[in-house]
Amino acid sequence: MAKMNDMAMAIEELRNAAAAINDAANWLAQQFTSDVQQQIENIAANTEEKAKPALTLEEVRAVLADKSRAGHTAEIRELLKKYGASKLSLVDPKHYEALLREAEVL
Repeated sequence: MAKMNDMAMAIEELRNAAAAINDAANWLAQQFTSDVQQQIENIAANTEEKAKPALTLEEVRAVLADKSRAGHTAEIRELLKKYGASKLSLVDPKHYEALLREAEVL
């Protein structure tokens, strides 16, 4: 009888150990999945930023022309000077996005 009790206790301990290992494996899988998901989201965000098409001179010109017609010609000239140009075609294309952001608050 004692052997049967020992065997039953050993089986119960094995089942508890298996449950603990299973819980640990589930927790690790969840942590890994969260990390992978976060990495995927970061990669997707970076890809979207890189995939964003560069602004063209024509797009910037259209926005600035609208602002000029709305009576902001002097402010637009000041913005162009800020970016080292007397006219839009002399502005470095890398500054188009910043120029548009500033022009939109006019």
